[in-house]
Amino acid sequence: MIRRRFLLAASLLAPALRPCPARAAQPGFAAFLAGFRQEAARAGIGRRTLDRALSALAPDPRVIALDRRQPEFTQTWAQYRASRLSAARVAAGRAAMARHAALLRDVETAYGVPAPMVVAIWGMESNYGAVMGDFPTLTALATLAWEGRRAALFKREMIAALRIVDGGMAPGRLIGSYAGAMGQPQFMPSAYLRYAVDFDGDGVRDIWGDTADVLASIAHYLAANGWIAGIGWGAAVTLPPDLDAAHAGPRGLSEWRALGVAPADDEASFAAGATASLKFPAPGEAYLVSSNFEVIKRYNMSDYYALAVGLLSEKVRG
Repeated sequence: MIRRRFLLAASLLAPALRPCPARAAQPGFAAFLAGFRQEAARAGIGRRTLDRALSALAPDPRVIALDRRQPEFTQTWAQYRASRLSAARVAAGRAAMARHAALLRDVETAYGVPAPMVVAIWGMESNYGAVMGDFPTLTALATLAWEGRRAALFKREMIAALRIVDGGMAPGRLIGSYAGAMGQPQFMPSAYLRYAVDFDGDGVRDIWGDTADVLASIAHYLAANGWIAGIGWGAAVTLPPDLDAAHAGPRGLSEWRALGVAPADDEASFAAGATASLKFPAPGEAYLVSSNFEVIKRYNMSDYYALAVGLLSEKVRG
């Protein structure tokens, strides 16, 4: 989602929008938008909202350029870990923990997700709100839906964004990444509808500028996707030399101990009775991870991402 990847140097961006040869038969943007307007109306979006949100839309060539420049994931775990767990990010996370301590206690009480985990997601997704993206969400989604590579996905997200507008949000408030992820938690519009929270009760689910709403929305996302309070996310382990990879899990901690595998600090890592599986991000490095690890991956399906979030949560705890 979120989670990462959307600000490239302006010099890399294409100067004009040129359909690729495979899309030569793609209808013009105006024709696409007219057809989409009919789909949105059938989905229940009001005419006033359609007029407000769609009348001035035009495709953004930067979106196409960025979308086409996304490489396959080629970083090693060591490279990824170093970039995501920089000293600056850790320091900013610790400062955020201290600055918002009372709010984070309230969020943790409400949703059962540890404050350091919430802050770690916040840090990974938008560098604690410093890097959210500056793309108008409806323009980005419309451009990607028109371009056609993942048209069905982005049409669904466009309709979700229009539901947000239909609920009273000004279209111009919807700002985020080139791929449509919005605000400090980097929620896609459908995720906003399901998980965004008005934690301070001011009548607006503001994931762009309201820290209470941002942190509570992240916690709600994790809780709603199955976070289990009290069992931790995982821990680094040392493996016996003769461990069979077929034993990767899931198993209870007592079974792992019998196999010669156990976290260095059980109390900080897992609750009694928790099951865990092994992850091997690099030769000679292994982690036991709980079911909460898979919950983190609902944000971003990469094992690297979930491991980095878990490790960052430990570092910002101090």
